[in-house]
Amino acid sequence: MIRTGHRTRRLFGWPTATLVKSAWSADAPDTSLDRMEGFDPATSFGADVARCYDNRPRGDEAETVDVLAALAGDGPALEFAIGTGRIALPLVERGVPVDGIELSPDMVARLREKSGGSDIAVVMGDMSKVTTGSRYRLVYLVFNTIGNLLTQDDQVACFENATRHLTDDGVFVVEIQVPAPRRQFVNAELVATDEVVIDVNRYDPVTQILDENHVTLTNEGVRLGPISQRLVYPSELDLMACIAGLRLHERWGGWLREPFTADSERHVSVYGR
Repeated sequence: MIRTGHRTRRLFGWPTATLVKSAWSADAPDTSLDRMEGFDPATSFGADVARCYDNRPRGDEAETVDVLAALAGDGPALEFAIGTGRIALPLVERGVPVDGIELSPDMVARLREKSGGSDIAVVMGDMSKVTTGSRYRLVYLVFNTIGNLLTQDDQVACFENATRHLTDDGVFVVEIQVPAPRRQFVNAELVATDEVVIDVNRYDPVTQILDENHVTLTNEGVRLGPISQRLVYPSELDLMACIAGLRLHERWGGWLREPFTADSERHVSVYGR
């Protein structure tokens, strides 16, 4: 189951705290960094993450729903990594029937607690593999979540799975940040009198893996929220689409359909047959 400026790194939620390895590997070549230990997309979005996942909205959810509703038309739509229903439930309220695929039972449990959440059909499993048995006018994967698939093969498989679910005139929408050229960087996401949130990042251009940890400091102590993502350049996404039998229809720099330029920090890409 992504922020203005660096907002694109906040919406994955904060997986359960773990220790992280921050040193360079003595045996590795200089072109590649040690991976962060302890993060596994299959197990890291547990009850603690699901409980606080919606606490820090990105702020452009309404614009996201507007675009997706327009693309879906009368629907139906399928959300890969539906999570807590942050986007699916508003889409349903707009009259678009939505199904979901989700790996985390805790995220789905949170979805079921919300009004209308029990009415959404969700297939549990890996979005790159499992199917619903139905076809859709719109399949979408937003908030950087394709990056939770940590290999190129799995990301290609995700495109292929989207193609299997699309109607002949259907589209697959992917939103993801543009890989940052900096290898290591720190952002102060929140500075308040009773809480500070620091976003610590390390990007390996060889593996295209961004290891990230949201460090929350309060009077009660320190909480770590690690996550790893495989970032993908737009050209690589386009090739994945081609392999899966799709082609690029449109690309924007955000959900207001602003132009995608060299300064864009993320992109929304629309693929179809």
